Amino acid sequence: MSAPTTSPVAADPVEPSEPVQGAASSSAGSPPADPAPAAETRPAGPIPDVARPGRGLRVARAVATSACLVSGLFLGFGVYAFGLTGLQEQHSQANLYRELDDQLSQATAPTGPAADGAPLAIVDIPAIGLHRAVAVEGTTGADLARGPGHLRDTVLPGQDGVSVLLGRRATFGAPFARLTDLRVGDKINVTTGQGQFSYTVNAFGQGDQPVQDTFKDRLLLVTGDSTWIPTHAIYVGARLDGTPAPRSGQRVARGDLDKPLASDTDAWSPLQLWALALAFAVALTVWLVSVWNRRAVYLSAAPVLAALLWCVYENAALLLPNLY
Repeated sequence: MSAPTTSPVAADPVEPSEPVQGAASSSAGSPPADPAPAAETRPAGPIPDVARPGRGLRVARAVATSACLVSGLFLGFGVYAFGLTGLQEQHSQANLYRELDDQLSQATAPTGPAADGAPLAIVDIPAIGLHRAVAVEGTTGADLARGPGHLRDTVLPGQDGVSVLLGRRATFGAPFARLTDLRVGDKINVTTGQGQFSYTVNAFGQGDQPVQDTFKDRLLLVTGDSTWIPTHAIYVGARLDGTPAPRSGQRVARGDLDKPLASDTDAWSPLQLWALALAFAVALTVWLVSVWNRRAVYLSAAPVLAALLWCVYENAALLLPNLY
């Protein structure tokens, strides 16, 4: 007998499940995908100041920049007053000397009242190293910025009477810086349109105690008492050696700006105008830097800004006491 035959049963195909696919993927070495980031949420309403960490730093930088700018302006004024004004006075003296020398050679030098700032006399004081200093008419701050000034209501040097010359001690060349080094017997030589004259130092004074001398024909030199902050004037008196020249013309009354240690208040208006011009030029430069080539703007603006700053400093220096 033959054994019964069993018919084979077809097996249902097995579909792989999702975990199997995950396992297969993991076994293949590919990393799982990162989950999607959660949506960032912002609080409603304005952001409080505490959320702006850079604001305080910007304010501090602005304050520091402003302080540095103001300090630089004051430092620059000091450099101008005690250094560059000397160069300016030397330039003025050179022009004044050429002008007066030409007038002396043609016998046209002033022998009486002259225009404000006009050259009048050449002063030499060997004992303090002052040579060929040209004295101008007037003693305002602007006049004394050019050299020693002649007090307009006194006679000219060399004429009969008392002649008074004022000079600065610290700024604009400081022609009378060493006036206190003079001693009795030192010589002062003056050349005017009336000739050459010699004076001999004989007396000193200061403040409310000016030179007490009854000699008729004298020269009085005046400057400040300090190179830092002058509080009163000092005086050096000298007697004329020989015969004086006659007076010529009517003397002009002095004004408030001619007095010793007076401030040249006429410089206020030009100072304000130059300061406004400088501020406008700075603002224009800042704007041009933002829209144009920075190097080209700086090269173009630097000479203009320097010239405007010079004019501001010059007028500010005239507000200092005229003997400073």
